Amino acid sequence: MNKRSKEGPKSHPEKNENRSSLPEWYEEDKADQFATRVVSGTGSSSVDIPTPLGISASPPALDSAAQGNKRVGRRRKLALEDYLEGFEQRDKTVFARAITLVESNAETDRNIAQELIRRLLPRTGESIRLGFTGIPGAGKSTLIDTLGFSLCEQGHHIAVLAIDPSSQLSGGSILGDKTRMERLVRHPNAFIRPSPSGGVLGGVARKSRETLLLCEAFGYDVVFVETVGVGQSETTVHSMVDCFILLMIAGAGDELQGIKKGIVELADIIVINKADGENLLRAKAFEREMRNVLHVLSPASRGWKVPTALCSALGGEGIRELWDHVSRYIALRKEQGVFLKNRHQQSLEWLHALIGEYLRRQFYHHPAIKESLTHLTEEMAAGRTTATSALQTLIALYETKT
Repeated sequence: MNKRSKEGPKSHPEKNENRSSLPEWYEEDKADQFATRVVSGTGSSSVDIPTPLGISASPPALDSAAQGNKRVGRRRKLALEDYLEGFEQRDKTVFARAITLVESNAETDRNIAQELIRRLLPRTGESIRLGFTGIPGAGKSTLIDTLGFSLCEQGHHIAVLAIDPSSQLSGGSILGDKTRMERLVRHPNAFIRPSPSGGVLGGVARKSRETLLLCEAFGYDVVFVETVGVGQSETTVHSMVDCFILLMIAGAGDELQGIKKGIVELADIIVINKADGENLLRAKAFEREMRNVLHVLSPASRGWKVPTALCSALGGEGIRELWDHVSRYIALRKEQGVFLKNRHQQSLEWLHALIGEYLRRQFYHHPAIKESLTHLTEEMAAGRTTATSALQTLIALYETKT
């Protein structure tokens, strides 16, 4: 093992056109594997889209994040004040470590994370929170890449919480969404965080709400929350965002897309993606069908007629119109005085979810429950007891030995 000198990050000898640095420790013969290399962004055209009402196109600059706080960066363990200082200085390294902190299950980390969020709360709440859902293959990541890149080019700072399917063995996330957002991931105004699902319904990360608050406190003025679009994750994401966008594609079949009444009713905007080339006519026909469906459904928001938008995320067509819909919806909600009320209601739902999570953890970690659960499960499998009877036994054990 080798120790890095106190002079700062080493420059990697290869590829001088890119900036590269090594971590605090690395194996001498594996420097290439441990090096972090920052490459320049790719030039690309963007869609000229307007700024939504109440959101500045030029939030606090995050340029100082590239330099980082060197004093903090060399520490193995950060204290609360280090995190707060890092947020003040827009240090992206500290920001990323703060997100890792809130995702940690260690009790000491949880305590620091909760105090950090409490101290940062006055800096939150100024962003627009957008949720995206749809079946795998609907083009969510590509749409977010195109829309997000265009917003970044307009001067916005974009954070993407890409909720990935987790590994069954490790519980960690994959980077599929991040690799599909090729332009956005290279933009200095963007931050993308694939998150582990943590076992929550539909693959939604257990700590996504805390991560969202950290993004706002750091200065990101538009936050995208993307879900894999399966199971019941849609309802969880809906409870976290200001505007919920459902992506659909023509020709996939209703049964494949899981077009359930409840999911469509949650949507504030419906996007028919991949409306290009030979698929354009099918997309237009499908849009007419969706409009007919919406006529018989109750909209999620009073006074709002859910619009449908034809988009081609690859070509950029329809992106401006989609953002127009978002801007009009946010403006209406603020005009009605329900924008903040909705966020307060979401906070209450978050509280109840945390209570449920805490009680569940306390119950299953109880020694008496651990000892008896396996036996009762075997008894149920053998047909010698019922689920209700097993529950009564477990509750009695928990209450008498707590």
